[in-house]
Amino acid sequence: MPQHLYHLFAFVISAAVVLVTTPWVKELGLRSGRVDLPNDRKVHDRPMVRLGGVSIFLGSLIALLLVWKLGGFIDTQGNYLDPATEYEIWGVTIGGLLFFLIGFADDLFNLSALTRLLLQILVASVAWSLCGVSIDFLSIPFVGLVELPALVSLPVTVIWLVGMANAINWIDGLDGLAAGVSGIAAVVLLVVSLFMEQPAAALIAAALAGGALGFLRYNFNPAQIFMGDGGSYYLGFTLAGVGAIGLVKSTALTAVLLPYIILAVPIFDMSAVILDRLRNGISPFAADKRHLHHRLLNAGLSHRFTVLFIYALTLWVGGLALAFAGLPSGQAYALAATSLLGYTAWKAWKYAR
Repeated sequence: MPQHLYHLFAFVISAAVVLVTTPWVKELGLRSGRVDLPNDRKVHDRPMVRLGGVSIFLGSLIALLLVWKLGGFIDTQGNYLDPATEYEIWGVTIGGLLFFLIGFADDLFNLSALTRLLLQILVASVAWSLCGVSIDFLSIPFVGLVELPALVSLPVTVIWLVGMANAINWIDGLDGLAAGVSGIAAVVLLVVSLFMEQPAAALIAAALAGGALGFLRYNFNPAQIFMGDGGSYYLGFTLAGVGAIGLVKSTALTAVLLPYIILAVPIFDMSAVILDRLRNGISPFAADKRHLHHRLLNAGLSHRFTVLFIYALTLWVGGLALAFAGLPSGQAYALAATSLLGYTAWKAWKYAR
């Protein structure tokens, strides 16, 4: 089977597993009382099951296992991936599982912010030291591409993995927002990874995209179920892990920058919120309504249109990434995404008047 068909297979299987298992997970959550209750910081007005991340993780895992069983861990020439590269795939998968379990435990037992952070740092450190999930190069303005020594690579990698896990968790405040943003980002990572001949990263991205976009069937407004912290931590870590084992491993400046462009929306949202909280003397981990989606809602946009506007932003940075990567049609995608964002921004301006 050609390589690209294995990626399509991973996407379809992951989405199918999510579509089949999510109603079961919802029923289990209702029976066990594992629900997210409304409060003044949240936009839902009824108890919601928050265990949907179980289905997203299962979809991605089953898809990767089936591709592996069918001999689909191959490169662009049809050769089997070397053991080190295959090890990286399972390293990201196991790291994603552990981040999912941290979030799942928080969904069940409401862990403290410090406990969650320490566990995440531990898992990210293990992924760096044992699984090859590492950032070895960094782009520095006016300097260029710099190879990182181990003592620098470790904290940079941990900040990237933990930061992205929490960035996706922080945007999970509206129906379908985290799943849609993650799904769009995963599709762009898939396309760019294939173009850059990074088959391992592309396989994980394909499975993740299928799981995230499949979950929208039940999570888009009005949502029937939430992914919970387990789902958002899993999505964020895995997106960051795909970048770390794929594009960031390259010695090309363009490739190293791509994951940060593709994931710019959650990165900038988190950065802006942290700076705003610190400027006002508030803990950066304090829950509030300073996120982009809260500001758009306060400006008068509807719940659904706010989500669609942030989708358009994510598609726009994705289009820029495709053009920056040098894809043959990359500039056309960037132009189309810019036009879509312009139209969406115009509609948002009319809403807010």
